[in-house]
Amino acid sequence: MEGDGNWFFPEIGVPRFGRRPPDHELILTDTTLRDGQQGSRPFRVEEALEIYDVLVDLDNNSGTLRDIELFPYTSKDRKVISEIRERDSYPKPIGWVRAKVSDLRLVKECKLDTTIVLTSISDFHIYHKLGMDRATAQEKYLRAIEEGLKMGLKLKIAMEDITRSDIYGFLLPFLDKVLKLSRKYGVKVGFKLSDTLGMGLPFIEAPLPRSIPRLIRLLLDDLGLESDQLEFHGHNDFHLVVANHLAAWVYGASLSNCTLLGIGERAGNCPLEAMAVFHAQLVDNSPLNLRALKEARDLFIKMGFHVPEFYPLLGGNAFRTKAGIHIDGLLKNPAIYLPFNPEDVLGLPYTVEITPYSGRAGLIYWLVKRVGIKDWSSLKGDPRLDAAYRDVLEHFKDGRTEPLSDEEILSILRKYVPELVDGVRIWE
Repeated sequence: MEGDGNWFFPEIGVPRFGRRPPDHELILTDTTLRDGQQGSRPFRVEEALEIYDVLVDLDNNSGTLRDIELFPYTSKDRKVISEIRERDSYPKPIGWVRAKVSDLRLVKECKLDTTIVLTSISDFHIYHKLGMDRATAQEKYLRAIEEGLKMGLKLKIAMEDITRSDIYGFLLPFLDKVLKLSRKYGVKVGFKLSDTLGMGLPFIEAPLPRSIPRLIRLLLDDLGLESDQLEFHGHNDFHLVVANHLAAWVYGASLSNCTLLGIGERAGNCPLEAMAVFHAQLVDNSPLNLRALKEARDLFIKMGFHVPEFYPLLGGNAFRTKAGIHIDGLLKNPAIYLPFNPEDVLGLPYTVEITPYSGRAGLIYWLVKRVGIKDWSSLKGDPRLDAAYRDVLEHFKDGRTEPLSDEEILSILRKYVPELVDGVRIWE
């Protein structure tokens, strides 16, 4: 077919982002086995390890997919932690605990050197979830953080519900005290911005606390934090999670905390596959193995998860068209209707389905892909294809909705262009 291969795309791989790469390192982290698991269903040990192996393939021995969060609470989770530790690969296992000394001891017992520590910082959480006032909550958090530092743990402070918090009345004074502890114990502390209800906005023009760019710049410029201390964790309640994660990266946060297929609480987390593809757009020679994303999709389907047909990148319709105008473009040059070659980047084919809207181009494309016809341009004016297309329409006149099967298409073409499909058999 015209355009087969890579040369017909403007560039190899995914299109560039259209700006110079950020000055700070862009890092991915994963919470599929933590937020993803608690928001979907519990994973068996073998399932968790299969997921981890896919993440290892995605990281491609680069350390770009830096760490993976795990609860230390159940015997099953501790078994998974032990197995992952023995693999000694990226992403590295880290803990995720409440601001309680007993929880921190569990992290040490699991032989992890790093953990997330949850600190709920909006008044909704402080007053109504914890039943505390601000001073009591802050004291509780600082006491646990100091004990964790004394234990020799590396800490990331998860600032839960930051997009509904009092930035100047609570957040900044609290973080200033955390930084004093950090200096006291000589340990660099990380900070995780948790947009718990997906209320963040990716616009610098939006006000605090909802503007993700403003939050990032505030912590970098006013508090003096470094990019590699900042991690963003968003939720997709308002369909903005990818935009918010991308804004966090662009405006200076190094770490983007995601889950495979975006599984997680309520409307889910940021899809790791989306940020992996953006990493390839933003970073020169990104080392990530994007073909591992197909492995992830196939694994989750095997585990019983439903991947929506119109899910971006990995859904069944992501690189499939039914529209005759689009199919005609694919025949002439696939780059007309594809942003990149999905076969090269993700290991996924681009396909068509035959419906009333596929036109004659749909039948021609089927002959090209299924039969291997090279010289297809003369078929565009062939009246036999017109007759075959009218036959296609007959299949839908009584309200049929599903596309034609390969067997049905072959049967139609045998009636009108038998010499083109002589000896053809349907194969998967």
